Amino acid sequence: MEPAQDFLRHWKLTKESAVESWLPKSLLCLRDYNRKKFLSDLIAGITVGLVALPLAMAFAIASGVPPQTGLYCAVVAGFLISALGGSKTQIGGPTGAFVVIVSGIVLKHGIEGLYICTLLAGIMLVVLGVTGFGSAVKFIPRPVVVGFTNGIAVIIASTQVKDFFGLRVDHVPGEFGARVQALARGFHTLDIRTTLLAVGALLVILVMPRLLPKIPGTILALLAGTGVAVALKLPVETIGTRFGGIPSGVPKLDIPPFQFSMVHSLIGPAVTVAMLGAIESLMSAVVSDRMSHDKHNPNVELIGQGVANIVSPMFGGLPATGAIARTATSIRSGAQSPVAGIIHAATLLAILLFAAPLAKFIPLSVLAAILFVVAYNMGEWKEIPDILKLTKSEISVWLATFLLTVFADLTVAVEFGMILATLLYIRNVTSTTTVSVVTEDYIEDGQVHSLQGKHIPKYLRIFRIHGPFLFGATEKISTIYEQMEELPPIVILRLRNMTAIDATGIQALETLAEDLDKSGRTLILCGAREQPAIMMAKAEFERHVGAENICPHVQAALDRARAIRADQVLVRSVGRM
Repeated sequence: MEPAQDFLRHWKLTKESAVESWLPKSLLCLRDYNRKKFLSDLIAGITVGLVALPLAMAFAIASGVPPQTGLYCAVVAGFLISALGGSKTQIGGPTGAFVVIVSGIVLKHGIEGLYICTLLAGIMLVVLGVTGFGSAVKFIPRPVVVGFTNGIAVIIASTQVKDFFGLRVDHVPGEFGARVQALARGFHTLDIRTTLLAVGALLVILVMPRLLPKIPGTILALLAGTGVAVALKLPVETIGTRFGGIPSGVPKLDIPPFQFSMVHSLIGPAVTVAMLGAIESLMSAVVSDRMSHDKHNPNVELIGQGVANIVSPMFGGLPATGAIARTATSIRSGAQSPVAGIIHAATLLAILLFAAPLAKFIPLSVLAAILFVVAYNMGEWKEIPDILKLTKSEISVWLATFLLTVFADLTVAVEFGMILATLLYIRNVTSTTTVSVVTEDYIEDGQVHSLQGKHIPKYLRIFRIHGPFLFGATEKISTIYEQMEELPPIVILRLRNMTAIDATGIQALETLAEDLDKSGRTLILCGAREQPAIMMAKAEFERHVGAENICPHVQAALDRARAIRADQVLVRSVGRM
């Protein structure tokens, strides 16, 4: 009977594991939830709720819709993403990534078109999650992501110039080139009071967190800027003068009419919204994992994001996704579970119920200053020098995506970037295929790369990468992360059979090197072939591990590991003395 009992026990555990793989984190985290965790979640939720207040309004205004639209999204979608998502500490809501595409949709199809587009995108996200495509986002190469993120940041900043400087420009064009020309022609109408208020808010955001690190700079800027404008009775444009204020009360369910005639023209934008939502939410979830030492479920996360985007337009809200900055703020404030995200939504709802009338006093120049900082932070400008060190092919993918995002259309930019990246992927893979004769020199040279007959001490572990390590394959490095807790002090990564690498692969190795270093471990790489060796040299990979830890073959790597181990033993013995 024992084999039968073992089988039934294994079957039960497998069944329970399969069920758990589709449960949201909010349910899984309740197993060991307690009063202490709730208090931490309460503080974090209120904090991030206050941070989200100006951002939600600013994103809505920048998208060409009333400010309450952003707040409704943050309340409804923020609650659903935390309650139904697959990340422990993800904070959801409107983000800067959607500003460009949303403003374009509103301009062409009106607010009704935006609601239909958001609904379609939500359905797409649910389908992606249910069908197990949560990890498909890994097939977006790094240069494409950086390119359209840079482009979005530039466009967001350009849309805020008018409000930041108080320019009297009757019509600001939707196209970037025409917008820059219109702003340049109207720059002589600059209002000094509006500009000084905006500059002051900008300085508060940048400087005050260093003096008061526990208080979000955006909240200080919002309160100080509004207080100064009201106290001095400055004649600056506010939410009240442009929009008449924000309605007080709970967001009302108002299902927009579904016009099938608009579906065909909105499929492209809906795909872009769904893709952006998936990319940003899963990138945010990865950041959340690193900060909270957890592992998100990508498929459940996409389902939660999809449901949020289906429901959000029914309450008059914007498209939503995971917000990296707000997620990081929540974790730093002590978030322990999705309850923090739920409290963040409840905080915004309380503001809508009891403090909405006060929003009419908020100057638009202050919100513009906040968005300038958001645009800069989301731009990932530090990535550009690293990309420029790579091959012309990688640079061309980034540059084409960036320029098309700014001067053409985000959908076109991503499509073109993906097509170009795919063609380069094919070229990289095929260029590594060789046919050559096996000689005695080849056999002799291969002996230093072989592990046969070599002693592997217990203080190190060897991993190998086999095949091209390009975008789409980098997630396989999670094998190392899964063993992180039990890894010895030294890790050797054998690259002898890694035939090719790209910018995404290099970034994955850089992240691995940094994470191993943070855990007190040393990473040694060995045996890189010609293409990977050239790419890693151009990227200056030695900055992350040290030139001495990049070895020509596994024998040299083992010798280097012995030297590191000897130094570690010597340090310990000196410490005991």
